[in-house]
Amino acid sequence: MRIPRVVIAGAASGVGKTSITCAVIHGLMSRGYSVQPFKAGPDYIDPTFLSAVSGNAAGNLDPWLMGGGELKRSFVANSTSDISVIEGVMGYYDGFAGDSNFASTFDVATRLRCPSILVLDAARVARSVAAVAAGFAGFHKDSRISGIILNRIGSRKHELLCRAALAPLKIPVVGVIPRSESARLESRHLGLVPAVEREAQAAAIRDIARTFSDYLDFEGIVAICRSAGPLKGVEPPRAADRRAVLGVALDSSFNFYYRENLDALRRCGAEIRFFSPLADAEAPPCDGLYIGGGFPEILGPQLAGNRSMAASIRKAAEDHTPVYAECGGLMYLTRSIVYGQERHPMVGLLDADTRMTRQMTLNYTRGRTMHDSIVSGPGRVVRAHEFHYSRLESVPSDARFAYRLSVGEGIAQGRDGLLVYDTLASYCHLYLAGERAGNLVDSCVRHSRG
Repeated sequence: MRIPRVVIAGAASGVGKTSITCAVIHGLMSRGYSVQPFKAGPDYIDPTFLSAVSGNAAGNLDPWLMGGGELKRSFVANSTSDISVIEGVMGYYDGFAGDSNFASTFDVATRLRCPSILVLDAARVARSVAAVAAGFAGFHKDSRISGIILNRIGSRKHELLCRAALAPLKIPVVGVIPRSESARLESRHLGLVPAVEREAQAAAIRDIARTFSDYLDFEGIVAICRSAGPLKGVEPPRAADRRAVLGVALDSSFNFYYRENLDALRRCGAEIRFFSPLADAEAPPCDGLYIGGGFPEILGPQLAGNRSMAASIRKAAEDHTPVYAECGGLMYLTRSIVYGQERHPMVGLLDADTRMTRQMTLNYTRGRTMHDSIVSGPGRVVRAHEFHYSRLESVPSDARFAYRLSVGEGIAQGRDGLLVYDTLASYCHLYLAGERAGNLVDSCVRHSRG
């Protein structure tokens, strides 16, 4: 398959990748192209901005979580628009998995044979920007860097100095974006406030994308996209008929879901019914529940006030309805969340309390399953990631855990995935495609028949 595609990479975090990727998407769409966005790496927040601008749900591409074959299959299967645009993660060669390129933006670009445009922050440099570009282009024999976008340019003279220094590299400059103090997005402890959570954030990124796109060379960008070579097609798995109903929590508190996970559950026969733990009186009639990550601490008083919802979830779990919860969902199932000086009562299914901290836990994780659970049997390898500012307190000494981790922190002493009834609640965010999605749907089917 020949898929026009491009990676928007950065020399480092904070150079403006998200805003510029959104500008590229907006500019391509204003010229009549449909765009499918993707985000490299484990990220729930940036994809909400890419989706807000493109109108298409963004996918994630992560070699650690997905493996090379599944990454390629997902990209090909979901690249149904005219052009696919991939936002990178961190610096171009930075992988979360150690001292190699594995799971870096460069790794994703290499696996997908994808040209890359490197975003450089020129705010405090002039000629030196060429030394940075030369270093990135020469770090690997085939860096795949096919273009450069200069961000935060201070003046016309500044632009000319940078262009003159870059000219000998023979890498086309396809964008020069002026410095702008107004191009700011609201942030909190895990990063940007998700666009799906507040319409003001979605409107802000659309305005930034529209403004920045005026400074990009779309003739050059489209040429780079079309320079990508063919990819061998991968047959998508056949979808099963509906076998179970899965209630999925989705609102301002819980919105950290990978598109691929929901798609995999649907392929395995799950009919997904979204519900709001904030606004609805109780969980919907269903054969299982999936409560993803998010920010339950931010809306703790509202969640605490909805006692009928908490009671319905607790009763469903006690009746052995399968419940799968990740991170924010884990926090919601504990007795309470302590945020600052306030304690907010939660579902109370798990015999523990959550306390917000000032230290971020951000890791890829790896381990093995210790017991049967609704997603896996024992002795299976687990690769996931964790991303939170909280810890669990008062976890009982006899608590049962699903995973023993060799990489990552988990809930306590390298263990993660609390097991109670037919509930699995963990800090680990899993990629469900394949066996895990099937196991979860099978668990829901067994409960329904029982």
